[in-house]
Amino acid sequence: MKINTVKENNIEIAIVNSSDILITDVQSALDFIATVDYQTGCNRVVLDKSAICEEFFNLSTKIAGEILQKFINYRTKIAIVGDFSEYTSKSLKDFIYECNKGKDIFFLSDENQAIEKLSII
Repeated sequence: MKINTVKENNIEIAIVNSSDILITDVQSALDFIATVDYQTGCNRVVLDKSAICEEFFNLSTKIAGEILQKFINYRTKIAIVGDFSEYTSKSLKDFIYECNKGKDIFFLSDENQAIEKLSII
């Protein structure tokens, strides 16, 4: 895992790159949040969807809700970036749509969009 930080609108944002899957369950999400916070002090994170287990995107597993609740609980905003068009589930598309209307969790197509969304106070 490699973590870089950028500053946009005076807000520090951690950009995490990894060739490994970093988030597979609630405990790995908590470990991820703690590691990013410890190494950078950032509470806003950009993460590629390839670093999240595929089960996350199957809402019937309830993993997505459990994991994202931890980000909310620990006041960490996250932008998950990647191509979500491969998923055909209407419930997942609705979930992504609703998340993107909020202020804490985003599903976006690229890093620049993620930085823009996370840099809003």
